Amino acid sequence: MSFVSNALMPTHRLYYTDSLLLEFDATVVAAHAHDGRTAVRLDATAFYPTSGGQPFDVGTLGGARVLDVLDGEDDEIVHVVDQPLEVGHRVHGEIDWPRRFDHMQQHTGQHLLSAAFDRRYGVRTTSFHLGTETATIDLAREMTPIEIAGAEHSANEVVWSDRELRVRFATEDEARALPLRKEPTRTGQLRLVEVPDFDLSACGGTHVPRTGMVGVIAVTGWERFKGASRLTFVCGGRALTTLGQFRDVLAEAGRRVSGPIAELPAAIERLQGEAKTAARTERRLLDELAGYRAAEFRAGAETVRGGRGVIRTAPGADAGALRALAAAIVEEPGFLVVLVGDGQPAPVIAARSADMVFDAAAWLRQAVARFGGRGGGRPELAQGGLPAAADDVLTFARESMNQ
Repeated sequence: MSFVSNALMPTHRLYYTDSLLLEFDATVVAAHAHDGRTAVRLDATAFYPTSGGQPFDVGTLGGARVLDVLDGEDDEIVHVVDQPLEVGHRVHGEIDWPRRFDHMQQHTGQHLLSAAFDRRYGVRTTSFHLGTETATIDLAREMTPIEIAGAEHSANEVVWSDRELRVRFATEDEARALPLRKEPTRTGQLRLVEVPDFDLSACGGTHVPRTGMVGVIAVTGWERFKGASRLTFVCGGRALTTLGQFRDVLAEAGRRVSGPIAELPAAIERLQGEAKTAARTERRLLDELAGYRAAEFRAGAETVRGGRGVIRTAPGADAGALRALAAAIVEEPGFLVVLVGDGQPAPVIAARSADMVFDAAAWLRQAVARFGGRGGGRPELAQGGLPAAADDVLTFARESMNQ
């Protein structure tokens, strides 16, 4: 990759010592193409690059919008922008504050939550990811709901105690003598973020200056992941947004069941019972209807290959109704059945009475080869879907059954 630049030096990372810095001035020291877009490097920046599970900052540089920020080679930061910036010129940078503050809340909340699991249960965080709506941490073992609630409570106690975060720097040798929560992945000089009497971690991310600015940490879900646990959580403004979503959903659910939110579990259980009863009733009625229609269809059967064939459409019938109807027809001996229902692809059922020599599954494979679609089953009953007109399927059935 070629550069237009002065002698390149490591980028001075202004956010390392001041995460609240939103405006700064810097010199453009290099410009180049990055994935078909313009990219520049500065002698100093307050823009955070994607790293350690935290996404990049956005904002403006001069008259350009910052589209992406990456860690480059030799400890430099690459700013992808929407228009060229001239090398050697001073530019004014502005950070998008809502995005920066959101990331600060979530990242600091992650430190507190991870430290709580480590301090209470000796369980390490193996990875962290900050998404656009929620954040996740992966823990080294599967956690119980009681343990998760306990760690969540411990982390929030530190939030509400409004402790000042401290940032300092240490060499690798100095860091080895310190009680870091986990071994650092970087070499050289390390940036340490400390929550007094609770956590000390090597971290290059942006954080709130006081824990109280996190607001609240709320675990919104968890799942088993690779034999351990993955937790989803939200902090600060995201927690407020999530609470509003939960409130709206619960209020609507309460309105639909005509009861208070506190009685939703009982109402859902009651509705589930009613749904099961209704499903059993529907099944019984469908079976009775299938019996009546089967008698009607058998009466109109046509002669095919030494037996009686029920080869016709069944208007209004989906795949389930077709299956029930075909099963009812072949309860009596001597019948071959091909039924086509409504829809595209058209649902098709092939079946035979126990005394008939006819392979329904083999016939359906022939129909799929002719018309396309898919299907399968057993010699006595097969079903599928064919992208063809019902009349064409029935004509093919009569021809193949009379061969």
